[in-house]
Amino acid sequence: MTQQHWTAEQIPDQTQRVFVVTGANSGLGLATTRALARRGGHVILAVRDVAKGQRASAQITAEQPGASLEVRRLDLADLDSVRTFADRLHADHSRLDVLVNNAGVLAPPRSLSAQGHEAQFACNHLGHFALTGLLLDLLAVGRDPRVVTVSSINHRKGRIHFDDLTGEHGYAPMAFYNQSKFANAVFGWQLHQRLTKIGSPVRSVLAHPGYTATNLQLGTPVGLWRFVLGRIGNPLFAQQPDRGALPQLYAATEPQVTGGDFIGPAGLAELRGAPTRVLLSAAATDAETVRRLWEVSEQLTDVRFAFSNPV
Repeated sequence: MTQQHWTAEQIPDQTQRVFVVTGANSGLGLATTRALARRGGHVILAVRDVAKGQRASAQITAEQPGASLEVRRLDLADLDSVRTFADRLHADHSRLDVLVNNAGVLAPPRSLSAQGHEAQFACNHLGHFALTGLLLDLLAVGRDPRVVTVSSINHRKGRIHFDDLTGEHGYAPMAFYNQSKFANAVFGWQLHQRLTKIGSPVRSVLAHPGYTATNLQLGTPVGLWRFVLGRIGNPLFAQQPDRGALPQLYAATEPQVTGGDFIGPAGLAELRGAPTRVLLSAAATDAETVRRLWEVSEQLTDVRFAFSNPV
C-alpha cells in the first residue's frame, strides 16, 4: 500500500467534514490543520494555549482566505479540561467526523499532572484516551468517522510500567516517553478491536510521522535530549512537518484505509518517506497488556467507553 507520490494535494475533498486536531498550533498539528483546511474541512484547533492557537488560525486564514477554523482550549494533561472541551463540543456540534490525537510532550523532567499522573503518560495517552471516549457518540454519527492516534517509531521500545506509572521509583525521560507512545499504539489497536466487534462505523487508525523536525524536540527541557534531537538530529535527518504529517493525513482521509491500519513513512527505518502501512509491535497486541492498560486507563480517567450498536 505504499503511495510513493502521495502528497497532501491528493487529499479528497473534505467539504462539510468536521475535524478535531489536538496540538494544532505548531508542528505536525499545524501542518495537518493547514492541509485539511485547504481541502475544505472544518477544523477545530484543540490547543492548550489559546493565543498560540489563534495565531496559527490567523496564519492559515491569511494563506487560505475562507478557511473554516475554530480555536478551542484543551489541556490534555488535565482531565477536567478534557471534560470541559468535550462538553462544549457537544453543545455546539451534532457530529464529529475525524478526531486526530496528535498532541504530545517529549522527555521532560519528571512532573505530575493536575490529577497526579506522570506528565507524558497523562498528556500523550490518558488525555487522548479520555477525549476519544467522551467524543465517541459524536463520531458514531459522523461521515466516514475515524479516530487517528499518532504514535511513534519509539513505541517498539516501550512497555507499560504498571507497578510505577508515575515514575516515582525510577523515572527516565525517554523511557517514559516510549511508554506513552506504546500506550498510544495499544489503545489505537484495542479501540479498533472493540469498534469492530460491535459493528461501529468508526475506524480506529494509527499513524506515526517518522523523524520530523518539530518543536517537540526543541521544546524538551532536558538539555542533553534537546541538543541531540533538536540541534543534531533535526538538521541532519529530519523531514519537515508538512512531510511528517502525511501519514496521519492519509490515515484521516484516504478511502482505502481500514480500521487497525498503522500508517508510517515508507523510507529506510521508517524515518521519512511516503505513507505506507507499517507493522505494529507484537507487544502492542499482547492480550494481557491490552486488558491491563485499558482497565487502568478507565480507572485513572474515570471514562468508560459507551460501545453501543450502530443504529
